[in-house]
Amino acid sequence: MHRQQFEKILTDILQPERIKDFCPNGLQVQGSDTINKVLTGVTASYALLDLAIKKGADAILVHHGYFWKNEAYPIVGMKHKRIKALLENDINLFAYHLPLDIHETLGNNAQLAKLLDIDITGPLEQGNPVSVSLTGELAAAVDGETLATRIQESLNREVLHIPGSTNRAIKTVAWCTGGGQGYIDLAAEQGIDAFITGEASEQTTHVAREMDIHFFAAGHHATERYGIKALGEYLAREHGLDVEFVDIDNPV
Repeated sequence: MHRQQFEKILTDILQPERIKDFCPNGLQVQGSDTINKVLTGVTASYALLDLAIKKGADAILVHHGYFWKNEAYPIVGMKHKRIKALLENDINLFAYHLPLDIHETLGNNAQLAKLLDIDITGPLEQGNPVSVSLTGELAAAVDGETLATRIQESLNREVLHIPGSTNRAIKTVAWCTGGGQGYIDLAAEQGIDAFITGEASEQTTHVAREMDIHFFAAGHHATERYGIKALGEYLAREHGLDVEFVDIDNPV
């Protein structure tokens, strides 16, 4: 498949023009004109690049790529090593950040809901068609410890659980994969029982306790493995590409 056709497929699926982002979405580093073997992963770390070289990949497709807003411009040090490896081995780098978070079926939020058996009811940011956080319901109410265990077993990752002041039963849930802890306030204001994300900040504890909402942090990486994996599986199934998902472990 030609590189331009590959990018068009991704653009049609993810529609990056729908949302303002903190980085460029799409082709970030140009490589070979022809793409047959694709490696997918959460972040374009050197470890992932090294595996792509060893496996003879023509393209790398990730959620976290390069050239972030407020990032230093000079291509030196770690950035130089990464980009040099891509250019010397003629490997394309494609990255999709928020467009992958919000996709209705393949996105990180949709995939986390599927994994945790949450029925999606709508956006947390009401009135925003491209909300990066969602709301949903569990089939049956559970206590905080039960939901923490479900998340931990599903993601194979230790979970930080901060109960609300009344430690109430959980039926309604809001979530935002990755670094979405700031949305806990909005979830609490809407009377939602629990909020799930990847990371926690110092103030998150006090918000959970004082606004009486369960909070669960299960890791930025761990909560965002499933969108890029689902996207790669779609490309293999629908377009016949050789796609391999690689999970470079990250405890954060």
